[in-house]
Amino acid sequence: MNDMHAMNAPVGRATRFLRYLGQAIAYALFAVGVGYFAAAPAYQYLPADAGEIKLSFSHAAERLGAARERSAQELAALAPNMRQRLDCPRERAPVAVEVSLDGQLLYRDLLQPSGFKRDGAANTYRRFTVAAGAHRLGLRLNDRAGATGYNYVAERDIQLAPTQVLVVDFGPVHGGFVLK
Repeated sequence: MNDMHAMNAPVGRATRFLRYLGQAIAYALFAVGVGYFAAAPAYQYLPADAGEIKLSFSHAAERLGAARERSAQELAALAPNMRQRLDCPRERAPVAVEVSLDGQLLYRDLLQPSGFKRDGAANTYRRFTVAAGAHRLGLRLNDRAGATGYNYVAERDIQLAPTQVLVVDFGPVHGGFVLK
């Protein structure tokens, strides 16, 4: 019975003080650790003498086929809720893209449209670390079905500062390639 009474006895002041002191020390050590890792390990994204070119865009190319008008017999054969005069294919053409720097090819790809029916936009995100300084940037893109060559071509002289990031976007509304 005496042991049971000792178990239910209130915690002494000294024990509570030691608990609070231990908590304060643990919190202080945690705060020092967070402060150290927030500032101390120096992280450098790019070398001091280099810059970066990022190619990042999402673009929906032309559709692979033209819309055609269905005949009266074709419309009659369809369920009433499916009777649309125009039959337009959904699938889009792949997007061909090339990036060159100072006449050297950096990137070439044939980007496939996204989506289950291949009717969405083609997407890309690429990073190129290059030496800082003056360069000639070549950009080419073809979004037409069955066409050869490129229908969007841009050649730009760029001055890339050390650790600068140049973003290359594409928007046909803006006339093609956009440098940011």
